[in-house]
Amino acid sequence: MTTTRAHRDTIFVESGTLLERHRFDAEQYVLRIEAPETARHAQAGTFVHVTCDSALPMRRPLSLMRVDAEAGWIEILFKTVGAGLAALATRKPGEQMSILGPIGQPFRPDFERPIALLVGGGVGIPPMIYLAEVLANDTQNAWQPLVFMGSEVPFPMSTRPSAMPVDGMPDDASHSLTLVESWGIPSRLASLANLTGAHQGYVTDLAAHWLAQQDQATRDRCELFACGPTPMLEAVARVASRFDVPCQVSLEEYMACAVGGCAGCTVLVTDPDGDQAMKRVCVDGPVFDSRAVFPDAT
Repeated sequence: MTTTRAHRDTIFVESGTLLERHRFDAEQYVLRIEAPETARHAQAGTFVHVTCDSALPMRRPLSLMRVDAEAGWIEILFKTVGAGLAALATRKPGEQMSILGPIGQPFRPDFERPIALLVGGGVGIPPMIYLAEVLANDTQNAWQPLVFMGSEVPFPMSTRPSAMPVDGMPDDASHSLTLVESWGIPSRLASLANLTGAHQGYVTDLAAHWLAQQDQATRDRCELFACGPTPMLEAVARVASRFDVPCQVSLEEYMACAVGGCAGCTVLVTDPDGDQAMKRVCVDGPVFDSRAVFPDAT
């Protein structure tokens, strides 16, 4: 008997055209790529597998940061770690790029918990930007997103003193992401690198601080979403457990094929009954329930 794979017929290979390339401090880059098929099918939390250079056989998995399905473009953010991403940073507008995507399971916000607390750290920032824009553009539901971003290098986008008050924030958390605030979504920043207007601490501290100031009725309407390094995600899972708030996390993992064939990106997942199984981050994830991947985070 043939078992249907959920990801079959949903991943496309297309030759995209690099439209824009922007460089930011600390060798961070944002590329806007014309990739209409990927843009048409992408969802917040999915990613693409990109050929960085014709001389490098291995693709690199990169989260989607922004998508315009109507205009047919996608945006990715990356930092030049390794030869592949260093090569990708040299690509110029007009060049063709091989894109495999969109890949993976997306975030699935719960309509009954409209207060979406988005927590992104470092290279985990892009999926949170994508999810924030999706929620901002959803006119059918009354979402109330709140974005917390952390970085140990200057943020790869403009920041400014926030014009949108957020009750329950430390005094040093004064700045926001300009793009996110332009969508009518409040945001706050955190860093251990003395960045202007950023809370001097971990981004998970901001989430915990805000939740601690809320009453139970408000927390009952909250849901956490996070992407970043594994230690950060485990800390987010502990915050979610402490305040009894559901949490979805997007895992970062090394990938070879990114379509589920090599099984090189597997993680141990525990279901609500306590049964365990190995799941592939690429196609079974990258988004999982935090309790499934961090069952001991309390």
